Amino acid sequence: MAEETEIKCRIEDAGAFRKALKRIGARTVTRAAGGKAVRARGAARVHEMNDLFDTPQGGFAKHGQLVRVRVENAEKGRGKGAGRERVVLTYKGPAMPQGAEEGDARKRLVPAGRHKVREEIEVEVANAWLVTQILEGMGLRRWFRYEKYRTTYRLPGSQRWAKGLLIELDETPAGNYVELEGPAEAIDRAAAMLGFKPQEYITKSYLQLYLEDCRRRGIAPGNMLFESKS
Repeated sequence: MAEETEIKCRIEDAGAFRKALKRIGARTVTRAAGGKAVRARGAARVHEMNDLFDTPQGGFAKHGQLVRVRVENAEKGRGKGAGRERVVLTYKGPAMPQGAEEGDARKRLVPAGRHKVREEIEVEVANAWLVTQILEGMGLRRWFRYEKYRTTYRLPGSQRWAKGLLIELDETPAGNYVELEGPAEAIDRAAAMLGFKPQEYITKSYLQLYLEDCRRRGIAPGNMLFESKS
């Protein structure tokens, strides 16, 4: 079973955060064919359009599950994957209890409640429209759409403790966030290097963060889109 372990932290000053990334030696990467992260030699900022699907009764959301179609468009640059469209179909299971013993007798080295850990299955597909037709043909419906810009970073290979760690700067209509994904110990170490404390960790989804932002602003929620989008 594939798992993702991640946290988010809110970025109040994007300029200061980028300086922190430079200070710790983080390098931009981009997604090539098959989703492999490769070193970016140009712009690595990617626009994402995400569509969430559910049953008419909202069964997936009720059980903490997610089915998503994501379309990524990388800004033009000189790196592999730059300027191409990538479509990814994702399933995520409910968040797992942390600190519990698993079936293989392996205990998580994760403090309870600190990180979000859940099953994640992803497959790259050729056409967003066709996979949407398949999902709708199965009786699912698109119920929420959100977009963001993402720039992905990794630490140099010489920092072996950071193997498998992704540092992702997300610019969203509800604010800027960093998402740290990878081994729990690496997440904590990188977060500290970037100036974040454990009490600043966020395990909420972007949907939850968007709804909270709408309540703060006193506006009715819809889709989480930048103002230029209809």
